[in-house]
Amino acid sequence: MPKPSRLSAAALAATAVLLSSVLAGCGDDRPGNEDLTRQKLVWRDCPAPSPAQGGGDAPSPLPDGDDWQCATMKAPLDWDNPGGATIDLELIRAQASGPANQRIGSLIFNFGGPGGSGVTTLPAFGADYAKLRTRYDVVSFDPRGVGRSAGVRCENDQQLDAYFQQDATPDTAPERAELVENVMEFNNACEKNSKKMLPHVRTTEAARDMDLMRQVLGDDKLHYFGISYGTELGGVYAHLFPKKVGRAVFDAVVDPTQDPEQGSLGQAKGFQLALDNFAENCVSQVEDCPIGETAQDVKNRIAKLLADLDRDPIPGIFPRELTQTAATSGIAQSLYSQDFWEYLTEGLEQAYDGDGQILLLLSDSMNGRSQNGEYSNLVPANVSINCADDKPRYTSQYVQQKVPEFRAASPLFGDYLAWGMLSCTDWAVPGAAEHPDVSASGAAPILVVGNTGDPATPYEGARKMVEALGPGVGVELTYRGQGHGAYDSKNKCVQDAVDGYLLDGRVPKAGTVCSES
Repeated sequence: MPKPSRLSAAALAATAVLLSSVLAGCGDDRPGNEDLTRQKLVWRDCPAPSPAQGGGDAPSPLPDGDDWQCATMKAPLDWDNPGGATIDLELIRAQASGPANQRIGSLIFNFGGPGGSGVTTLPAFGADYAKLRTRYDVVSFDPRGVGRSAGVRCENDQQLDAYFQQDATPDTAPERAELVENVMEFNNACEKNSKKMLPHVRTTEAARDMDLMRQVLGDDKLHYFGISYGTELGGVYAHLFPKKVGRAVFDAVVDPTQDPEQGSLGQAKGFQLALDNFAENCVSQVEDCPIGETAQDVKNRIAKLLADLDRDPIPGIFPRELTQTAATSGIAQSLYSQDFWEYLTEGLEQAYDGDGQILLLLSDSMNGRSQNGEYSNLVPANVSINCADDKPRYTSQYVQQKVPEFRAASPLFGDYLAWGMLSCTDWAVPGAAEHPDVSASGAAPILVVGNTGDPATPYEGARKMVEALGPGVGVELTYRGQGHGAYDSKNKCVQDAVDGYLLDGRVPKAGTVCSES
């Protein structure tokens, strides 16, 4: 099973749609193929998202009436052979709303995952970036292997339904063997259906795509807003092209010094912290908490629910049931944002009464499943990019030895995240490195925003990113709040700092702290 995505706005947008509808260093500055740098983008009205992008309707106009525009950019399939075969990368933009003489350039967003479609996510949150749009064209894209950008395909929708219902926290030897077999079947399907793309979805290649994008968009520097995994992509870009970094912000920061095991263990601690905060918040309300009398009681009841579901799943969304695995991923999804804590409370109340609909909806959002039963390629892309990037390959025996350590970090999420380390076992393509290189000596200042309550990219990652970028590059800002990411929390202190840098070039004082209002 893949571990929870380091996904921010894309996952939250999908959750909101589902719930509302159902509940009411050293790189060359120029690619080798000069023809690609001179290509002209043809901007057009955006079509409705493809199933791989998550489906749905074409993006609505912005509040000021301006339309979103989409275009296709060609990039080399293999950056080691830039004059060879090409792939199409899908882009989206909204042009700057302010005076032309105040326009800075394009501001490119990556919302994380890896595997999230920027083409569908940017419009969902477009109003949040209205101030930034006064001086920038806001731009996002489907990275290679994602959505309409030569999207990776693995299993079909029916197979994925079964895959996400399986027991991902095995307790016995037969259950462990079945999990390994299911992972191998999924991975073999990826190789069978996407063999050409699997070697070419590494983050280093996506970073080179962004530098080509910078040139095609007509910018001398890359102005960038990376969220979650987007901070890793931004760090890799800064390493490859330090002199081309313009004004850049990293929010919900991945720790670039960790290998996959350390990252999964960090997520176990992060999701446990978020669950602790959720439980404390529930019992601190004026009205009685409907899912427990004390914070520990809340967590004990959740643990009992998961244990019961391991033996006896309950009805979810016909014909699917709510299994232990689905409930765990649904709970994790709800912890990405404090805005969804009310859905978690309602979902737990419902599950205690034998109805798993809300928790299964949350799980569906985590896994990229729409109401009509179609899956985006979020998870296939997530697994493919992680496995192409990460060198370690873990065995069932190794994970079994590590389960106690993970369980100590998180009684509720430890097993789930430990066994998620199997996702790259016997992958068709070798991983590139133990962890990404983000050293970026000589780059312009990068604002690095860490959130103390972040479950998916724990707060400590921001400090590690600052240190790894190198002296004089990373500028750390702390947000004392909840959820995955800080800017979209609407915290005025955070937004003023980010806007001040991106719009006016004012670098906040290192060590600035913003608190929840």
